[in-house]
Amino acid sequence: MEGGIPAGTDTSAFKDCFSLAWKNPYVLRLAFSAGIGGLLFGYDTGVISGALLYIRDDFDSVDKQTVLQESIVSMAVAGAIIGAAIGGWTNDKFGRRRSILVADFLFFVGAVIMASAPNPALLIIGRVFVGLGVGMASMTSPLYISEASPAKIRGALVSTNGFLITGGQFLSYLINLAFTNAPGTWRWMLGIAGIPAFVQFVLMLLLPESPRWLYRKGRQEEANMTLRKIYPPQEVETEIQALQESVETEIREKGSSEKINFTKIWKTKTVRRGLIAGVGLQVFQQFVGINTVMYYSPTIVQLAGFASNRTALLLSLVTAGLNAAGSIVSIYFIDRTGRKKLLVISLVGVIVSLGLLSAVFHETTSHSPQVSSAATAQFQQYTCPDYTSAGVSSTNWDCMKCLKASSPDCGFCASPTNKLFPGACLLSNDTVKNLCTGQDRLWYTRGCPSRYGWLALIGLALYIIFFSPGMGTVPWIVNSEIYPLRFRGVCGGIAATANWVSNLIVAQSFLSLTETIGTSWTFLTFGVISVIALIFVIIYVPETKGLPIEEVEKMLEVRALHYKFWEKRSTPEKSQAF
Repeated sequence: MEGGIPAGTDTSAFKDCFSLAWKNPYVLRLAFSAGIGGLLFGYDTGVISGALLYIRDDFDSVDKQTVLQESIVSMAVAGAIIGAAIGGWTNDKFGRRRSILVADFLFFVGAVIMASAPNPALLIIGRVFVGLGVGMASMTSPLYISEASPAKIRGALVSTNGFLITGGQFLSYLINLAFTNAPGTWRWMLGIAGIPAFVQFVLMLLLPESPRWLYRKGRQEEANMTLRKIYPPQEVETEIQALQESVETEIREKGSSEKINFTKIWKTKTVRRGLIAGVGLQVFQQFVGINTVMYYSPTIVQLAGFASNRTALLLSLVTAGLNAAGSIVSIYFIDRTGRKKLLVISLVGVIVSLGLLSAVFHETTSHSPQVSSAATAQFQQYTCPDYTSAGVSSTNWDCMKCLKASSPDCGFCASPTNKLFPGACLLSNDTVKNLCTGQDRLWYTRGCPSRYGWLALIGLALYIIFFSPGMGTVPWIVNSEIYPLRFRGVCGGIAATANWVSNLIVAQSFLSLTETIGTSWTFLTFGVISVIALIFVIIYVPETKGLPIEEVEKMLEVRALHYKFWEKRSTPEKSQAF
């Protein structure tokens, strides 16, 4: 036996998922109805990168004040932090279903406010509303799916939530491209999220509450009715008995009505172990740098030497597509390979990818094209003032030094013969840009021309390919199944809040880091964090593949450190963990 089910059963989990969906579509209906929250989560986190370009065109104050641009982006993340924290409480108090309904309401209200916002202040308020909904959905949707899924396909069904998150991000890029020439542009981009929110609200009204939450609240008959729709007749009585025993054990422990606080959580060994693993995974998911790629992929592409905005946007669409494809891979492997093995494989690939990106950007910045005084003289009245004042030392100027000039900002106009040949260092404004591109030259303001740019694209693609199936989806799955029932909502809220706080830190620091220590050292820093994350996973994260949720608690109680995660074991070793 491995993971609580016969060896070999989990090797066909992907087929079992579709087989069960064919025999009992009710389970799939539950999973995809709740998973729409993941779609909205992904859409809203991705759409703002394109919408912001057109928001700046409509509001001069936003265009002139960087703080307003940052607020429009970050207020959704700040709202998500609050939403995730509140979500833990509402999940335990009012149930998973009602929490999803509240999240949908917030989504819809936020989408309407943003689409009709007459000024930046109201737009920011709309972003806060949407962020609250995103935060609640980020931990409620996988929890609901997990508690309403048969154990042997639970991982595959929860992975559909991860797929819909990445699918929502991919959809947001498509919507950005589709509405670029439409009247209202950004209003359509941001407002269209109200449609799936309304659809999910209606669908969830027609679905039951989580059977495990119902049992926890003493509503056994309602829970039994739902379980009989989910499980085949030969399994339902076993599942009912397991839930009953789990709740009775909790009541015997200290009473079901005892107030849950952090001291209680930390002193309970199984909860503490689960919380360390769950929160650690959520923090490392962000600190290995995923949102630098998802939020700033066009910028990274330009830093690698691709000047065209259109090229950068199209390549970002490829990145989002690979992320969605990786989620499909996760659905296949999560119950076949196991959570821990998938995490380890994912992190090893992420470390290699970040190492490649660091090396490429080191070469790009240290071997950029020289600035030619002859080429610059062709645009004499637009020459970069810092370059002119450098005098004799200007002979040592290259593209990177030109782009670092800041009084005022300057850009690099590449040679018309070959972008790697010496070019001109000029003032950075629309007039100079048009003069440069009008002579069939490329205009650079973020990164410099490089023969290694295509290697950076490979590095980004590899990063997403390895990250998405493992670190992209597994942390959410582990957090939906690792906590004892009565602590699950609160602990899930803590973990989701940790994820969003980490998200905010990384998203707000990436561009500052690239300016302070350089792009190469920034990616190297993420690589070092990924090594630490790999060690953490090997030591602290247990394998929960195929275990009924009630068995996870028993495993944490007696779990030993399992360094040889690739080896099968039939029973947990009775020794202390961490």
